[in-house]
Amino acid sequence: MDTELDAQIKNKYLYLKTILPEQLSPQLVRKLPLEFLKKQCAIPITLENGKVAIALSDPLNVEAYDAIMTVLGQLCSRVICPVSEIEQAISRCYYQSSSISSDSDNENPNVQDSSDNHNDIGRACGGTQAEDLLNIANKAPVIKLVNKIFFQAVHSRASDIHIEPYEDEARIRFRVDGVLHDIFTLPKEQIAALVSRLKIMANLNIAERRLPQDGQSRIKIGQNLMDIRVSVIPTSGGERVVLRLLDKGSGELDLNEIGFCPEVLNRFRNLIKLAHGIILLTGPTGSGKTTTLYAAMSELNCEERNILTVEDPIEYQLPGVGQMQIKPKINLTFANCLRHILRQDPDVIMIGEIRDLETAEIAIQASLTGHLVLSTLHTNDSASAVTRLIDMGIEPYLISSSVVAVMAQRLLRVTCPECKRPYTPDEQVISLWADNEKTSAIRGQLYKGLGCENCLDTGYLGRTGIFELLVIDDDVRELISKRCGSHIIKEAAVEKGMSTLREDGLRKALAGETTLEEVCRVTQDCVQTKTGVIERVGS
Repeated sequence: MDTELDAQIKNKYLYLKTILPEQLSPQLVRKLPLEFLKKQCAIPITLENGKVAIALSDPLNVEAYDAIMTVLGQLCSRVICPVSEIEQAISRCYYQSSSISSDSDNENPNVQDSSDNHNDIGRACGGTQAEDLLNIANKAPVIKLVNKIFFQAVHSRASDIHIEPYEDEARIRFRVDGVLHDIFTLPKEQIAALVSRLKIMANLNIAERRLPQDGQSRIKIGQNLMDIRVSVIPTSGGERVVLRLLDKGSGELDLNEIGFCPEVLNRFRNLIKLAHGIILLTGPTGSGKTTTLYAAMSELNCEERNILTVEDPIEYQLPGVGQMQIKPKINLTFANCLRHILRQDPDVIMIGEIRDLETAEIAIQASLTGHLVLSTLHTNDSASAVTRLIDMGIEPYLISSSVVAVMAQRLLRVTCPECKRPYTPDEQVISLWADNEKTSAIRGQLYKGLGCENCLDTGYLGRTGIFELLVIDDDVRELISKRCGSHIIKEAAVEKGMSTLREDGLRKALAGETTLEEVCRVTQDCVQTKTGVIERVGS
């Protein structure tokens, strides 16, 4: 329509730039076929006065307007809204309302009901188009089962799905905020079909059941696009499957949102701006190392810098960054990729993980020739990274001259804001930090979550990081050259002001962000006895 007619229509009808969450009514939307709403680009909403209106991208679409009023059985006003906003509202409304966590579904996830129309899986392997999970209806039972598992996992904020077959049944577990939760069990007879469906999605060999297999797929739930990494291994009870969910629409990563305290954040920002050297991130699998690396590269990413990465796998696409995926089957390893990357005139090199001596040597060589290298190591704390490199075969003088900093990190669950309540720990819990000068000076109210629907009755919602930043100064370099142990290096760094993982975690607990029990669980500095008393077991 032309501009004059467009202005007349906007004057005649209410125009909404944005549909707010409180204006969506899942009860109204579920009365209408999803395919119809998406085709007509229309959705019923609730206005501030409580009256029902129909949001349309084209207010002259009288047929859709009349059809929706007939189904709803009431007179509705017309509202104009942008196409993109209506599409997002439709996806958001179905996604939030189509929970499959009811008791009946938990007892038998293969039950077919009206929500099956909104739960299907699309796969995009080899460059094919991702299929919208909300669009497909009336699929075979095994496909509906797979769809329900994926949908509930995304709805529960799960990062991993575990399918574990045993002698009589199979257990489905989700990892939410780093902790596994039992979701439901399945009869053993359904597992073969379930695993075959997952293999088809990931382009794996469904006839091969003796060897481990790895693959990937992609699903789309409304506006959410997610990559799925599939790992299948044979066990005595059958094939065990673990699915890693990676949200491709999570937005740009930011160092300000990871959980750094201001002091560590400023020091880390200054370190990643150095022209050369190696910065290592350490911690076990799932401690957020890759997320921190991506956030650092996002901050460094500009037209003046050439940033190249070698990863296994590439978890997030960063515009403006050259990312290489290693392929061991064709001998495209970390070391081989690095040799060729050095000929591409990089300013910053990110290595997904230093796994062997050859990769470590090339990384050190790159740093000594004027490149900033970011990488990860699997060690428990920052000081242990030095001894790990020495154990690999790197000479101490090379480590002291190339490594500029090592940062250890963990992920802590954050107390749910909806159900958190203040509580006072007993004297034995207080003794955890009473003998520590850095943390005893901090005062704050402790909080813990009681559990609610918002946090799936766990008391926690989301995660944040805790960090231990070891800067390699002259004193630490001298200790490295003398091949001193990691505990001596750590003690020297602490004396000069370095905060340990436990101290950073206790700060967050005293600030009301998490609980002492969560700090103990993640840092493994203390354990909870059978009597409920928390005891010190390490430093």
